[in-house]
Amino acid sequence: MNVLGIIASGVAALFITVALAKSARRVALRPHVPDEPGGRAPRADVLRRTGGATAVLGVGTATGAALWLGAADGSAGSVGGLLAGAGTVAVLGLVHDLKPLGAAPRLAVQTGAAVLVVCLAGLSPAAGVLAVLWTVLVTNAFALLDHAHGLLTAVGLVTAAGLLACAVVGGDPALALLPTTLLAGLSGFLLHTWHPARLRLGAVGAQFTGFALAASGALVLAAAPAGRTAWAALPVLATVALADSGLVLISRRRAGRSPLRDTDDHIAHRLRRVRVTVPGAAVLAALWAAVPVASGTLVYAELLHPAFLLLPLAGTAAAVYALLRIPAYAPPRTAQSRTGSSRTASSRTASSRTTSSGVAPSRTAAARRTGATGAGAVIPAAAGAPGAKGAAPGQSAARTAAGQPTVPPPPTGRPAAEAATAAAERG
Repeated sequence: MNVLGIIASGVAALFITVALAKSARRVALRPHVPDEPGGRAPRADVLRRTGGATAVLGVGTATGAALWLGAADGSAGSVGGLLAGAGTVAVLGLVHDLKPLGAAPRLAVQTGAAVLVVCLAGLSPAAGVLAVLWTVLVTNAFALLDHAHGLLTAVGLVTAAGLLACAVVGGDPALALLPTTLLAGLSGFLLHTWHPARLRLGAVGAQFTGFALAASGALVLAAAPAGRTAWAALPVLATVALADSGLVLISRRRAGRSPLRDTDDHIAHRLRRVRVTVPGAAVLAALWAAVPVASGTLVYAELLHPAFLLLPLAGTAAAVYALLRIPAYAPPRTAQSRTGSSRTASSRTASSRTTSSGVAPSRTAAARRTGATGAGAVIPAAAGAPGAKGAAPGQSAARTAAGQPTVPPPPTGRPAAEAATAAAERG
């Protein structure tokens, strides 16, 4: 193994990823064309959604150059198979970003890429079948972690560091090439995908990262010495990704939802419901992943007894149980609320119909009389009608259009007492 070549490939992957991501970010944040509706131009939106392609190009270019320069020595076939399989899955992710694909074609391509890795690595049929199943499972588990800004990048960094340590400690040290370049590429891309993210890993970056980690772990496990407990140590490195998948499947099963329909029920979504910020969720996930990764690496190096792996697994089970108690779905509408709303709507409809049909004739008639006589006209009321209380028979009480009595005009003749006195004097 050419150690200097592997270190140089990691540095190259870091600089290539930083340069490409910075260029893509500059284009993505460029002001939109005024004639185009929306916030940004369509090209900028595509670049933001497929920003993980910059990390893929950085890691792939550095790894391919290291292989061409002979940094992998005798394990060039295994590392070349890893790179070819991860590149195939990355192309699948890019197509999925541009035009969403179904689950069947994605699983078919992932399985074919895993078979390619197994064949080029020369594994036995039994080990090959287990490696293919493990690779497909962990690839999709890591891809599901791309549901919050910086979450998958942070967890991927921790996992790649653990794989790098395991590859250096035992097995084939040349298998540390891809974890090294992946660690460097994700480090260069972390600031761009941190909240608020200017670029996203997308399916292209998530599929590539998950496949590279899963396949590298399978090959490191297959190349481990017989005396090491790699069968127990290496699977622990994917604890957080598998915990998120298990959390989602259990939650959707209990809620009667489809397991393939993605919704806001992942780890970061539930942490957000208990007032954890987006960067805080990424940091918590990275710390969560660091515990089993460190434990697995120490067990792989024979510095800890394998029984210590039960502690992070028990803590993960407790964390999943606690996250399941956080509500992730909106409560369903009850039949009573629907009935009450329908009754309210029907009553409103009936009232509107009543008003339009003229069931209140007094207001309608008053409005018609007001409109016929003119605004503010005096409408005489019938004798003996309500509101004419105190009026003499044969007289009518004057009312305004609003129905209020008016002040009667002053009498024009003399009072009755003066008329009687004048008649007595004449008589």
